[in-house]
Amino acid sequence: MATIKDIAHKAGVSAATVSRVLNNDQSLAVSPDTRNRIFSIAEQLGYKPSRLRQLKRNTERAGKMVSLLLWCSIEEERDDPYYASIRRGIELRCEELGLTLGQTLRGRSSIATLQKTDGLIVVGGVEPEEVIKLHPDKNTIVLVDQYHEQLEYDSVCLHFRQAVDQALGHLLELGHRQIGFIGGKSDGERRAHYFERFMRERGLYNPQFVRVGAWSTADGYLMMNNLLTEEERPTACFVASDPLAIGALRALHGHGIRVPEDMAVVGFDDIEMAAFVQPPLTTVRAYPEEMGKAAVQLLSERFEGREPPSHCVIGTKLVIRESSCRNI
Repeated sequence: MATIKDIAHKAGVSAATVSRVLNNDQSLAVSPDTRNRIFSIAEQLGYKPSRLRQLKRNTERAGKMVSLLLWCSIEEERDDPYYASIRRGIELRCEELGLTLGQTLRGRSSIATLQKTDGLIVVGGVEPEEVIKLHPDKNTIVLVDQYHEQLEYDSVCLHFRQAVDQALGHLLELGHRQIGFIGGKSDGERRAHYFERFMRERGLYNPQFVRVGAWSTADGYLMMNNLLTEEERPTACFVASDPLAIGALRALHGHGIRVPEDMAVVGFDDIEMAAFVQPPLTTVRAYPEEMGKAAVQLLSERFEGREPPSHCVIGTKLVIRESSCRNI
C-alpha cells in the first residue's frame, strides 16, 4: 500500500505537506496546482481513494461562488417572513458546505447587473429565459418556489396542493361548507389555484367568498373587512399566509365576530407569531428554510458532477390551534 512518503517523493514535496493537504488543512500556503497534483498522485497510488475523493470534492467546492436572485423586495420580505426564511436556509447551507455566497439581487430589473458566478439560485417567479442570457449554464441554475414547471432545471418547491388539501380537509371535517379564501397577488399563485380546484371538485366554490390583494397584514385586514360586507358570509376562511391571517383576525375582532365560533380561520406558514395571536392560529406549517438548504445542496451536487436535473418537493404539516376549533 502506498504511503505518504511515496506520494511526497513522486509529487516533489515534503511528507508534511502531503499530510496537511490530504487532511484538508486550509491554513497551508500551497498552490491549487500542488494540491491537485498531490490528490492525483495519491489516487494513482491507491492511497485511501474513497476519503481522497471526498477531500478533493470539498476542496474543489470551496472555491465555488453562488449568487442569489430574489423576486421580492426588501419591504415584501419584511412583511412576509417566508422568503426571508428561504434566504436564511441558503446562507446557512452555503456556510456549512464552504461555498462563497456572492451577489444577492432583487427583482427582475436587477438581472442585468448579474456578475460572473459559478452557480445561481433564483427564488420566486423570475422566468428562466431572462436569467439564462446572463448565466448561460442551466445546469448551475436552481429554481426555488417557481410558479411553472421547468423540468430542464434543478428546482425546489413546496407541496402547495398538499398544504391546501390539509387546510380545507380540516375545515370540512369540522362541518364547514361555506369556506372563504384570502390571498396575495402573484403570477401563477398556487394556493388560490388549488383552493378553487378543491372547492369546485366538491361543488362548494363560491367566488363571492374570495379576496386577493397584497401580501401584507394590512391587506389581510382590509380584505377580511371587505368580505364581511357581503350579505352572505363564509363560516370559515383559509388565508394564504400567516401575516394576512393576523390582519384578518384583527378585522374579525373589530366586527365582534367570534373565532372560531362564528368563523374559523386557517393560515399558512406557521410563523413564530402564529402561536401568540388571540386565538392562536391554526396554520399549515411550511419549511422555507429547508427549501433554501435543499437548493444549495442541489447546486453542490452539480458542482460534484451530477448530470440529470433533480427536483425536490418539500412537504407541509397542519398545526391545529384554537382559531379553527376550541376543543383541542
